[in-house]
Amino acid sequence: MVSVTEGPRPWVLHVDLDQFIAAVEVLRRPELAGKPVIVGGRGDPTERAVVSTASYEAREFGVGSGMPLRLAARKAPDAIILPVDADAYNAASEQVMATLRGLRSEHGPVVLEVLGWDEAFLGVTTADPEAFARQAMAAVLAATELHSSVGIGDTKIRAKIATGFGKPRGVFRLTKDNWIEVMGDRPTIDLWGVGSKISKRLAALGIETVRQLAVADESVLVAEFGPRMGTWYRELGRGLGSAVVDDTPWIARGHSRETTYQQNLTTPEEIREAIRVLAEQAQADTAKEGRPVFRVTLKVRYAPFFTQTKASKLKAPTHDRDEVVAAAVALADKLEAGREVRLLGVRAEMVMPDEGDPVERTPIRGRL
Repeated sequence: MVSVTEGPRPWVLHVDLDQFIAAVEVLRRPELAGKPVIVGGRGDPTERAVVSTASYEAREFGVGSGMPLRLAARKAPDAIILPVDADAYNAASEQVMATLRGLRSEHGPVVLEVLGWDEAFLGVTTADPEAFARQAMAAVLAATELHSSVGIGDTKIRAKIATGFGKPRGVFRLTKDNWIEVMGDRPTIDLWGVGSKISKRLAALGIETVRQLAVADESVLVAEFGPRMGTWYRELGRGLGSAVVDDTPWIARGHSRETTYQQNLTTPEEIREAIRVLAEQAQADTAKEGRPVFRVTLKVRYAPFFTQTKASKLKAPTHDRDEVVAAAVALADKLEAGREVRLLGVRAEMVMPDEGDPVERTPIRGRL
């Protein structure tokens, strides 16, 4: 997109590292440059694991994040498959975020809101957001040898979505002025926060495109999704939302433990015992935070590859390990009887500081 010079004003920039995990691995092994690289599990495609990331070269074979590693190996038989090395990715991410945090525009320092290993929002006041975006990309590249893309927006939603149009190694601006032109005819699943289930529910209402969602009858959406989420989905269709970049240090809402089993769990006793072990681990993680647990969530992936979640709010927030574990194990009664299980995960969600009555949060980024 051509840079447009205008008066200084606040902008939201979304910085996203290109193929981050694969790129870190290529930096450590330069001989892998230009080759299909897949990172997942322990790097053994004969074991049960999923793809964490794939290089662009591997993606050309149809390999994508979340795909079973065994399937990825069949799709790209010549790919180099590497184990996940979280310590290396943490170190690279910290260097990237420190670089972004040190940036300044002509009107002062930026505000950095970290979203994960490989992405962050920047709040910046500037007359030329494209020029600043390229400055940020150049700074990250110089400090880390990692390439990135930047989305520019007047809301976080628009900035986040804009990044996809800039990839790889590019910049794209998405604002109220070109939202419908760019997004109007795209399917609702292209929106940040709309997954396959929500897009199917919207389609059942006759809403298949972003344009249709933007002009949808709010009462219809509220009837389907409730007053909070119904209104939020309509605003999402218009690209509306917060434009405030918040640099408040991130505080965990919960801790999760998850295991993919090399042999399916086949009996209720095996499943309950596995849940108990995961729940004890998750509760131990929350105990280090010093905050009570108020809800547990169970994630189950049945063979061959169908995933569900079940949740239970505790009668009262508690630090008691036995109560948390018992609540998680009790969720086993809600699982489909007779189905073999290949993955289980338990999440223990904690009361936030100064939050007397925990409430639901808009599930844009939430994951088990």
